[in-house]
Amino acid sequence: MVEHPTPRLGSDSVFENIPLVSPSTTPNGSIPSTPLGIPVNVQDLPNDKREQLPDVLPIVECLARARIPTTKGVEIFLHLYKNNIDNKEHLAIVFGEKIRSKTLFRKRHGESQSDRMTRGAYVGKLRPGRNIADKDEITGEELKFDDEGYAIYQLSEEDEATLVRIHSECYTGETAWSARCDCGEQFDEAGRLMGKDGKGCIVYLRQEGRGIGLGEKLKAYNLQDLGHDTVQANLLLRHPADGRSFSLATAILIDLGLTNIKLLTNNPDKIVAVEGKERQVKVIERVPMVPLAWGKSGENGIHSSEIDGYLRTKIERMGHLLQKPINI
Repeated sequence: MVEHPTPRLGSDSVFENIPLVSPSTTPNGSIPSTPLGIPVNVQDLPNDKREQLPDVLPIVECLARARIPTTKGVEIFLHLYKNNIDNKEHLAIVFGEKIRSKTLFRKRHGESQSDRMTRGAYVGKLRPGRNIADKDEITGEELKFDDEGYAIYQLSEEDEATLVRIHSECYTGETAWSARCDCGEQFDEAGRLMGKDGKGCIVYLRQEGRGIGLGEKLKAYNLQDLGHDTVQANLLLRHPADGRSFSLATAILIDLGLTNIKLLTNNPDKIVAVEGKERQVKVIERVPMVPLAWGKSGENGIHSSEIDGYLRTKIERMGHLLQKPINI
């Protein structure tokens, strides 16, 4: 790792020799914005970033899932994952019962039908008195398994090419009503779109503060109040501008059978990262996430000087494909 001298706060030249070390932060001016309905052309993506991705994907296993009735009236299936690279519990929020986890539904040695229902490896709907996980006696739907215990199951082409959002945990934006970022708004909007469509998947990664953790993120907020943008604040704390890894998301999508997806993002580098080094997942379409405050009325969404600076940094420093100029 290249060592850099400790930067001094207030120095105009602090950032001149510090690279944006994350593979998901450097803009590529040649990338066009892809509107809704226009397929992503792999030749237009920053494929030099693909070479920086890990050769081997993490090993993920879905431990449990449960049906969640939501306050909006839409039902979701919450999947909890463990993996072999960190001790965090990452999640997949799945809209629609047809999208299923290979590792969750695989038969396990010595388990009963009750065990399978308890951890969520069932078809159809649970109801009082049901005692068989692998067959819904009312609908007649029944699981079949191969010699290794995996459920024999194939998503239709329409179901597979569903809307996906890769979302990194943001306590401040999602829980503490922060107007410093649009993470909470993006999370809610992704859920609204998927609920309206009746299918989709939000892969929820526990990567607070672009991977630096909540404590360091709060320090970065103080640096932002001292006049630094989000990239500069991370670098001053000796972190990469964006320290996240999306290989876990790739592995989770493969486990869910979602290998041809429509990705809800403004970040072209995220497309490359989610697809993986060998393009195990293919993003066939990019769906933009336009801030609600940029709508015709301008009444909805987040209005603050902090959010203006946050979005401007995303555009100018991180290459996000947002087209409305921001005047601060």
